[in-house]
Amino acid sequence: MTRLQANLVLLLAAAIWGGGFVAQATAMDAIGPFWFVGLRFAIAAIAVLPFALLEQKRQGSPPRRMDLLAFILVGTALFGGAITQQIGLTTTTVTNSAFLTGLYVVFVPVISVLLFRQAPHWIIWPVALIALCGIFLLSGGSLTAMSTGDLWSVTCAVFWALQIVLAGRFVARSARPLALSATQFATCALLSIAFGMAWEPVSLAAIENSLGEILYVGLISSGLAFVLQVIGQRYTTAPQAAIFLSSEALFGAFFGAALLGETLPAAGYFGCALILLAMLTVELAPELLKRRNSTY
Repeated sequence: MTRLQANLVLLLAAAIWGGGFVAQATAMDAIGPFWFVGLRFAIAAIAVLPFALLEQKRQGSPPRRMDLLAFILVGTALFGGAITQQIGLTTTTVTNSAFLTGLYVVFVPVISVLLFRQAPHWIIWPVALIALCGIFLLSGGSLTAMSTGDLWSVTCAVFWALQIVLAGRFVARSARPLALSATQFATCALLSIAFGMAWEPVSLAAIENSLGEILYVGLISSGLAFVLQVIGQRYTTAPQAAIFLSSEALFGAFFGAALLGETLPAAGYFGCALILLAMLTVELAPELLKRRNSTY
């Protein structure tokens, strides 16, 4: 897969996640966040498991113990991001959640440097700021007083950034994207259900009332989109992946307006243009700069 193809795969994952914001928000009318996240990722793990087993058969051996431990670590970061985002959606809007979650576009290169001393191409820093400005304008150029849900969403962005960095590193090392996906989904599901059993009441009626949303985010937003993310990250860097994945804010705002009646402010259209500019720049600029330098 070329870098362009990988980035287009990541763009598709972002579009699916953007639509998932709506399902995640409406599900909170019937079920608590821990049970929702647990059931969502349990379905995702079951859906991906057969493909992970086929991958293992093709590889000729099961994942090494150190790889499984790394995959569990990714799943723990996934749990942190998924549950804080879900809790945040109980008291903030889809648009605000999408904007604040998009802060991971700035956190990813910082975490890459702190954890692995992996300095990104210098173009990533200005492009990350451009994307962040675009996400900010997409929310109208201003936010109301920070709610508890907004603070949860900022925390979510840190966990998403950590998940992106770890997933990119460990999938490159193991070359087992489906094993990583199945393991991180199972880890997230087990942690969520354990906390749900301890803290949240649940009933069959609540599950039935939110079953459509659970199935959508379990099979599509989780089972498909996260697999696309892991596959795409095999062929691009974590900071570049973060730029493309940040477009989920654009899709989240669109679906929030189309399905929930949340309005897109005039400044939001300029924000869309900035996000698109950021994605094109991160795709084209490194190659153009390389070619220019090679001519001297």
